[in-house]
Amino acid sequence: MPPITVPPIITNAAALMQRYEVIFCDVWGVIHDGHNAFTEACDALIRFRQGGGTVILLSNAPVPTERVAVMLDRCAVPEEAWDDIVPSGEIALQHIAERGYMSIYYIGPFERDRWTFSRLAGTRAMTIEAADAILCTGLDDDLNETADDYRALLERAHARKLPFVCANPDLVVDVGGRQYLCAGAIGDLYERMDGDVFWAGKPHINAYEAARKRAEAIRGAPVSFDGVLAVGDSLRTDLKGAETAGIDAIFVASGIHRDETMGEEAVSAEKLAVLFAPPAPPAVAVMSRLTW
Repeated sequence: MPPITVPPIITNAAALMQRYEVIFCDVWGVIHDGHNAFTEACDALIRFRQGGGTVILLSNAPVPTERVAVMLDRCAVPEEAWDDIVPSGEIALQHIAERGYMSIYYIGPFERDRWTFSRLAGTRAMTIEAADAILCTGLDDDLNETADDYRALLERAHARKLPFVCANPDLVVDVGGRQYLCAGAIGDLYERMDGDVFWAGKPHINAYEAARKRAEAIRGAPVSFDGVLAVGDSLRTDLKGAETAGIDAIFVASGIHRDETMGEEAVSAEKLAVLFAPPAPPAVAVMSRLTW
């Protein structure tokens, strides 16, 4: 078995961040908790931008860019903390348009994600049998349902070989200290049934290429992944995606993995050694929260 490499635990990221031109920063769990902004994290991004850096918020939110901006404003995340936003919902919508799917079966809370569904050029299929694709933004009822509640529906979809577009690859999301299942939980089940799943967002390379294009447009020059630093709180999405793209990453321990990483007040080196045991993706540093 290869040796366990525990990333260094740091309390300030300024020296590290200043080595890079661009930051791809996760949103939920890093700069807000679904209700309130993390002031120190926002300040770190603002300072990075003031030094000439570019910040692309890379989110697995299953909604269009403009909707994420509204959500950031509601959490009091300052606009000065970011240059652009690449949400997985936008990637999913682009994929559907490129493939020409015109009869879409929706899985997800319609009222919450109406911004996404309203952007579709085709019509809503009311049955699996009338659909040419499925778009999943989440569970219809993430308080009471599990992915297995969708098994019978997915079996019907698989029988018709329907493509499944997952607008949020996350399995769970942390909202104010409570975790809720996400679209990724249903997508994972369909894939284990040998269904055809398009994963829009992290850890898949489509998210990082989309973010790079936005950064290049802002900077007016090519951006190499060598000059990009990722910041995130999920090994499965943020760190694995950064590893796949060849991007260095800071791991924020107080997010979705907090029970596996944090002691009473600080990051636990002993717990990190367990979490980062192979084949866990690497990080160049670990912080309890992003701080300049």
